[in-house]
Amino acid sequence: MPKICWIAAVFMALATPLSPALAADPAPLAFPGAVGPAAQTAGGRGGQILRVTTLAPDGPGSLKAAIETPGPRIIVFEVGGVIDMGRETLEIRHPYLTIAGQTAPGPGITLIRTGIDVRTHDVVMRHLRIYTGVDGQPKRSGWEADTFSTVAAHNVIVDHCTLMWGIDENMSASGPRFTGKTVEEWRKGTSHNVTFSNNVAAEGLADASHPKGEHSKGSLIHDNATGIVFYRNVWAHNVERNPLIKGGGQALMINNLIYNPQHRAVHYNLMNLEWTGHDYVTGQITAVGNVMRGGNDTDEGLPFLMLGGDGDLEYYAKDNLAVDRHGQPLPEFGRYGETQAKLIRAKAPLAPVAGYKILPVRDVETSVLATAGARPWARDAEEIRVLFFVAEGRGNVIDDEKEVSGYPKVKEARAPFVEAEWDLATMEPTSGLYPGQTAPMPQETLSARDRASRTSN
Repeated sequence: MPKICWIAAVFMALATPLSPALAADPAPLAFPGAVGPAAQTAGGRGGQILRVTTLAPDGPGSLKAAIETPGPRIIVFEVGGVIDMGRETLEIRHPYLTIAGQTAPGPGITLIRTGIDVRTHDVVMRHLRIYTGVDGQPKRSGWEADTFSTVAAHNVIVDHCTLMWGIDENMSASGPRFTGKTVEEWRKGTSHNVTFSNNVAAEGLADASHPKGEHSKGSLIHDNATGIVFYRNVWAHNVERNPLIKGGGQALMINNLIYNPQHRAVHYNLMNLEWTGHDYVTGQITAVGNVMRGGNDTDEGLPFLMLGGDGDLEYYAKDNLAVDRHGQPLPEFGRYGETQAKLIRAKAPLAPVAGYKILPVRDVETSVLATAGARPWARDAEEIRVLFFVAEGRGNVIDDEKEVSGYPKVKEARAPFVEAEWDLATMEPTSGLYPGQTAPMPQETLSARDRASRTSN
């Protein structure tokens, strides 16, 4: 079967120098620090301000009602706490949306028993917690929610979110493989230009309600998805897909931390049975400054990157680190299929890397653990547990959220949203401090016993 090697048009366009006129007046970033092909999406900029005033799953003042409102819009929160969606997935179908979870008071916003699917374009989502969970459903009974996924969406940014306990993936970009007749049409018809930055994607549930059985998965980038960026994320305690790039997909990975992958960390797979009647397309992965650390569940000798299926992969790697739980080196590359698929090593990045703050690999873990996830200035108990366990080399793959703590229970908090206190173009606070922020980075939360032992004379 013939194979087509190509570089995504979107990446080529980004690599093309701007004319002097355009370079002098670039489009504004979605928010300070936004990166990737979607960095300049407007989201809901300039649209109406929609205030979430209730933790109810639907109805007036709810997050669902705001999401379902057409037109450019910025969703802000005058309430903080837990929104229980009762195993209903939230679908974003109207474009030009910014969800500003950073505006919520108190504990912030945590969604439980749900996931979010983005089925449109120009969406910015920041500082939300989504804890899907199996919710007591029988094993293999059919509920298979993603915690977050795009579905044939483009120009999407997911930044500083905590995404846990997925029944399918925790954090993915998906859509149809083949829309149209050409590679360009395939790429346009599925998810493209999606950035995942500063997120935690952890504890995908293994033997839960997914009908296929074991399904603890971190991130899936579906066939022919392009312009996908993973920057400064944490994957922890997922059996595989940390991430998985499917046939013809193109992904850029910079300064991510992968902890306790069980059977696979990064992997690429173009499956012949899914490409019947179509020419193969060569996938591309650029990986710079990423850390993989084995944990309690990690297979002995697990490689950083594995190649399965039948399609070739172009791969550029620089300054990545893979070690087992004792700090001993792990292999860079391995296979889980004995086919004609080839690893083609590139001499230069296959996606633009300008504009990213790229840390040396030995600085990545400390930096990312301090800043990843929702509201790092005010973490919840689950985030503290997961991130401190990563730092300490603890934790395991789980089947049920009840194995750790179950769904969070926090008190509702309320505070008005004052427009003058926010830059409405970027949804950053004009004071430089987010609601409830008192320190520049999260501090360890101690038990009463630990506090006493550290302060006693």
